[in-house]
Amino acid sequence: MQFFGSSEISPSPPAPTASGNYGHMMYVFNRNGVCLLYREWNRPLRTLNQQQDHKLMFGLLFSLKSLTAKMDPTSVEKGNLGVPLLPGQGCSFHSFRTNTYKLSFMESPSGIKIILVTHPRAGDLREPLKYIYNLYVEYVVKNPLYSPGTPIKSELFNTNLDQYVRGLG
Repeated sequence: MQFFGSSEISPSPPAPTASGNYGHMMYVFNRNGVCLLYREWNRPLRTLNQQQDHKLMFGLLFSLKSLTAKMDPTSVEKGNLGVPLLPGQGCSFHSFRTNTYKLSFMESPSGIKIILVTHPRAGDLREPLKYIYNLYVEYVVKNPLYSPGTPIKSELFNTNLDQYVRGLG
């Protein structure tokens, strides 16, 4: 991160390898802020316990969505906070980048939030997030044994997700 000068506060992460270390972490939250899935592939430091980490991530997303909705110069009506917008509606938040990571976000019309934290050199991840959501629908939502609002334990979903995220880049 740089502040008005050229001195770096933290070093840049190593460049991704051919085996694909673009994906660091992924979160899936429901509309109530319950973390349904947390996966990590390349996270060297753990500074918080998992529950604090999930609360912090959901709070960050809520705040960023609120900020983008309130700052929208094209909208007279600011809408209710926390209510998902349909694709193409209003001002929306998709990603942000630091010198050590890129956070990409997608929210479905049903309120499912998918967050993918990757290497900062990763490009636009909207299509990969849609693909991950399709995996979620196929292997989790359509599973008659899955109870909505409970943690995702589908091995097929996790296996396909791991293969896909490792291939990003």
